[in-house]
Amino acid sequence: MVQLIFYGSVKSETTEHELRCLCNTHHEIYVGIEMNQGVEHFICLDKATAIKFSKELRKQIALIEDEKSI
Repeated sequence: MVQLIFYGSVKSETTEHELRCLCNTHHEIYVGIEMNQGVEHFICLDKATAIKFSKELRKQIALIEDEKSI
């Protein structure tokens, strides 16, 4: 099993927050967010929903203005 871990940004002061993403044993995409107290909240997405989510995430990323152009 491969697990990706991402940390929050310095700008939003969420560097201690952790986002974990992996494919679980039910062949779903597991996305978990752990906050400061070690409590993790998660959601599991089926393949079709994960694809829709990834497309929406790409759209939202495209809306972010580069800091260099501001």
